[in-house]
Amino acid sequence: MKPSRLLLMWLAVLLAVGTLLGTVQALDIPTPASLSAVSWGLLLALLVLALLDAIRLQRLPSPRVQRQMPGSLALGRWSEVRLQVSHDFGDPVTVEVFDHVPQGLSVENLPLSVELQPGQFSEVGYRLRPLKRGHFTFEFCEINLPSPLGLWSGKRLLAVSDDIRVYPDFAKLYDGQLLAVDNWLSQLGVRQRQRRGQGLEFHQLREFREGDSLRQIDWKATARQRTPIAREYQDERDQQIIFMLDCGRQMRSQDGELAHFDHALNACLLLSYVALRQGDAVGLSTFAGDQPRYLAPVKGAGQLNILLNAVYDLASSQRPADYQSAVQQLLTRQKRRALVILVTNLRDEDHGELTNAVQHLNRQHQVLVVSLREETLDQVRQAPVQTLPEALAYCGTVDYLNARAELHERLNAHGVQVLDVRSGDLSTELVNRYLSWKRSGIF
Repeated sequence: MKPSRLLLMWLAVLLAVGTLLGTVQALDIPTPASLSAVSWGLLLALLVLALLDAIRLQRLPSPRVQRQMPGSLALGRWSEVRLQVSHDFGDPVTVEVFDHVPQGLSVENLPLSVELQPGQFSEVGYRLRPLKRGHFTFEFCEINLPSPLGLWSGKRLLAVSDDIRVYPDFAKLYDGQLLAVDNWLSQLGVRQRQRRGQGLEFHQLREFREGDSLRQIDWKATARQRTPIAREYQDERDQQIIFMLDCGRQMRSQDGELAHFDHALNACLLLSYVALRQGDAVGLSTFAGDQPRYLAPVKGAGQLNILLNAVYDLASSQRPADYQSAVQQLLTRQKRRALVILVTNLRDEDHGELTNAVQHLNRQHQVLVVSLREETLDQVRQAPVQTLPEALAYCGTVDYLNARAELHERLNAHGVQVLDVRSGDLSTELVNRYLSWKRSGIF
């Protein structure tokens, strides 16, 4: 409980009057003796009223609060939280509401001023924006309740418990279901390329059309139907994709508000959505994290929800990446040939261990190494150089990028595909590479 502005104002006025009377008496200026008595009487009356008002405030029942939140939140996206406040008072009252938001969530429009009417509930809202993924618990909601005479403000801490999960930025995945797949992919900048040849999975027989190749004609069906019948092919389905996600310290680099790890998660989920729509199976294997996780490749739209629930609270650690151990565990679990997408941030010190591990993995699976690149490196390299510190920064950046390029060339020389990409372009480039391989029959 704390004094209100009204109480402090009255105290200031009475103290100013008392100070003025004391000064006048010290200067031997004649004043009525009753003024001093009136001043002390008013001060005593104010203190008595303040005491009675404080007692009445303590006896007031606390208002009731209910919190209404979405079932889940998407990382970096604004959502609205609604608060319903009601009370049992006989008169209208205006209260101040402040929700205790867990650390890691950004808020707007708090605290809130709410006018409560007798026998009714009032509803107010504020905006919430998650800054990191995971599980969050709301425990308390604070209400500043004014006293009946308005001389005090009482703090009431109400236990209003709610739990919510913050997932990676999956909203655009579900927005894409409202559009045709081709239009949706084109809006994201994904280019669908023509496949080479017809050596893909057989789909159905149909009548021969203008523009079909003679190689598509099924001569036995043509003889039976006595009309040209062509074979129609589709992209090969029932393939398996496994994401090997580095959760170590090399993925903690920050580009904007998101770390490389969050960019990688978003890209993996986007490609999972596309691959599942194509009929492929998707799985996940993490390494270098505090809690390594593994999901076997499974087909079907429900696999996306399983992936979301498996990675929403996944966080990067300070551990170095152990590529040899991660590859050995994956080879033990995954026997069938699959497309393994290793998402990491390659450094020159990773050369020996990474090359040996990926070569071993490449013997049994199709491997794509995705190497995230910090956007600040491109900015430094493209910025004009005018001072000595800028020249040193430029030379250091170029030397670092050259070392990365050399490592990528060594991997290419051993037959391992490498995708060197900025974190902001990862989603589009990864989907482009997958569709390109599907169309060309490489995968």
